Amino acid sequence: MKQVIIITGPTASGKTDVAITIAKENNGEIISCDSMQLYKKMDIGTATPKMSERQGVIHHNFNIISPFENFNVAKYKEITIPIIEEVLNQGKLPILVGGTGLYIDSILYNINFSKQDNKAIREKYEEIAETKGKEAIYQLLYEKDKEAAKNIHPNNIKRVIRALEIIDLESTSLADYQKDAIKVSSPYEFIIFVLNPERKLLYERIEKRVDIMLESGLVREVAEVKKLVANKNATSLQAIGYKEVIWYIDGIITYDEMVRLLKRNSRHYAKRQLTWFKRYKRAFVIEINEKSTKENINIQIRDILEKKGNF
Repeated sequence: MKQVIIITGPTASGKTDVAITIAKENNGEIISCDSMQLYKKMDIGTATPKMSERQGVIHHNFNIISPFENFNVAKYKEITIPIIEEVLNQGKLPILVGGTGLYIDSILYNINFSKQDNKAIREKYEEIAETKGKEAIYQLLYEKDKEAAKNIHPNNIKRVIRALEIIDLESTSLADYQKDAIKVSSPYEFIIFVLNPERKLLYERIEKRVDIMLESGLVREVAEVKKLVANKNATSLQAIGYKEVIWYIDGIITYDEMVRLLKRNSRHYAKRQLTWFKRYKRAFVIEINEKSTKENINIQIRDILEKKGNF
């Protein structure tokens, strides 16, 4: 089977550095599995690697859509599978990198969206979100599938609408749909690495990253994106790091409160990511602590790849 590597983990866990090392050592190309790095003009808040940081490695799925464009997991799979095939046909190694679990699942489980992607249903729920607000659309999900609602943050309108769309089309709960999706075979052999920094270290990294983003001009970046996007419920504006800054720009919260919320919400997001990745039973979990170095992390991954063969 065709081998594909997945590098995932919570925000600020060091995925990009690890992926670039693997790519350089194994003739690989990087394909983003981050729902926000797809957007143009949102580099600081999404931690999109700069050209100078890519070390000559080809990167895909970065800065390809405008902030006002609609995008979903079905479209992600539609554009990503051909990229994987192209990389493989060139005799190179595809390396999927990112922390958006739903996007990873779309490739990992070969989910078929031909039936589940229904524009009319999606637009119906998008209109409800636009006219009645995120609370109303979240309440609809809660009424249809309480368990699904518990696992999706109310502010993540994109995932709330996606869940409602699937529930309507499949006439089943989201959990049952996902169980069936997992049974679908894939044409690829996936080697999955989950980076798992110890909690204290992860939170320190997250807070440092927020500070660096602010120093690098995050508020200015968000203000520029906000001017481009008329729909306040647009997916791009719901990203952590953007909605909090918009509250500050609009005078709803102070600068200090904005910083506090940025750090808190990023920590909470990291916890939700880790919960999601625990479902990957075949993954190799790379534990990271304060004594871990880039080199010994890379050694662990090299050893695993060598045992898997063809590396």
